Amino acid sequence: MSELESMIRDVPDFPKKGIIFKDITPLLATPQGLAGATEAMAAPFLDRQIDLVVGIESRGFIFGTTVAMALGAGFVPIRKPGKLPAATASASYDLEYGSDSIEIHADAVRKGQRVLMLDDLLATGGTMQAACGLVEKLGGRIVGVSFLIELAFLDGRKKLANHDVHSVIVVSY
Repeated sequence: MSELESMIRDVPDFPKKGIIFKDITPLLATPQGLAGATEAMAAPFLDRQIDLVVGIESRGFIFGTTVAMALGAGFVPIRKPGKLPAATASASYDLEYGSDSIEIHADAVRKGQRVLMLDDLLATGGTMQAACGLVEKLGGRIVGVSFLIELAFLDGRKKLANHDVHSVIVVSY
């Protein structure tokens, strides 16, 4: 994992002062980085019969599609409000630096489908908690939650305590 971690750049004071942004674009720019991240995020769920991978806008789309392919599953996006063309379900949540809302197509997940939730980063957990709530509201059965990076010092995992959470890289500082 140290090889993947070395491909992630820290950007201080982005998007606002005091936040250290974990920039994954250098990792994505290499075939080894993208393949390694995909493999590491998918590995714990290879034999879990995943029907759908649900990725959160926007970096969750990148890994969500590659992990879905690795698992032989479909992909469903969760987006910011107003970006999906058909009927949607929505949820609001708090971020570490504000609040936001997300939406999913109301028919994107069928009752009983086995779902892997995915995003690039776990911070305070609010976004993923809201996303899990949306999928469960539609009848999906969440098998697990996968992240490339977890900022453990923000305790986001606590909001996901009812789920099998896997993080490839855990940052403790």
